[in-house]
Amino acid sequence: MRKGVTFLTTLVLAGALALPVKAQDTPSPDTVVATVNGTDITLGHVIVAFSTLPAQYQQLDPNVLLPGIIDQLVRQAALAQSFDGEPSLAARLALENEERSLIAGEAVEIVMREAVTAEAVQETYQALYANGTAGEEYNASHILVETQEEAQAIITELEGGADFATLAQEKSTGPSGPSGGELGWFGPGRMVPDFEAAVIALDVGAISQPVQTQFGWHVIKLNDTRTVDAPALEEVRSDIELEIRQQAVSEHIEALVAEADIVRPDLSDLDPSAISNLDLLSD
Repeated sequence: MRKGVTFLTTLVLAGALALPVKAQDTPSPDTVVATVNGTDITLGHVIVAFSTLPAQYQQLDPNVLLPGIIDQLVRQAALAQSFDGEPSLAARLALENEERSLIAGEAVEIVMREAVTAEAVQETYQALYANGTAGEEYNASHILVETQEEAQAIITELEGGADFATLAQEKSTGPSGPSGGELGWFGPGRMVPDFEAAVIALDVGAISQPVQTQFGWHVIKLNDTRTVDAPALEEVRSDIELEIRQQAVSEHIEALVAEADIVRPDLSDLDPSAISNLDLLSD
């Protein structure tokens, strides 16, 4: 599939050789920076082009970037005007996808902007830290082995008086083995669900039965627990705002899809490998 012309190398070279652009006191998106055969290129076009550049290019001196981007847009305009005929099917479909994506992005921005209010932030904070704490944290150690039989044998040794840290150093296949299996302090959501559930169910000092996760079989010892004080609102404001935005967008999209008249044809006869068949787009 054809790709848009970007001229990134040319952009940098042209910008480095170009004369400085005269600064204006009150720039606006409608400020004309070049005209190609009667078609204006504006500062707004330049700003959008800049926003799509790779990060390493955005770090360049604006005195280099501005004339370079203008030169890029002038070249693209001249090429586009020289094109005679209808765009290819691939180009037309790409334009449709791009328009759909950009407008959807605008809709998402509106939803996120409207969702984050002072009231919503305060309500979310209160829901997370209603009792003035951030919940429990756990300090645990574990011994990781490959089979349930190995885990059960380790439990038998521990019940016979063996030292947990020593067995972890000798037998654990996990990265915490050399440090006696110690995992340090962690809160809810930091460990895989089955491991976390086993930790929460233990009393301090107790040792679990074998616990299976995708990593293998664990023997877990709960060393201690503690209650963590709730952070100040300002410490977690950015996280709360992000959560509100994500939740609002998710709920908004789910509602739109639920209300939309969507028809999904039977695709059982469609070969999934067709998604990579660019020959289908040949005019």
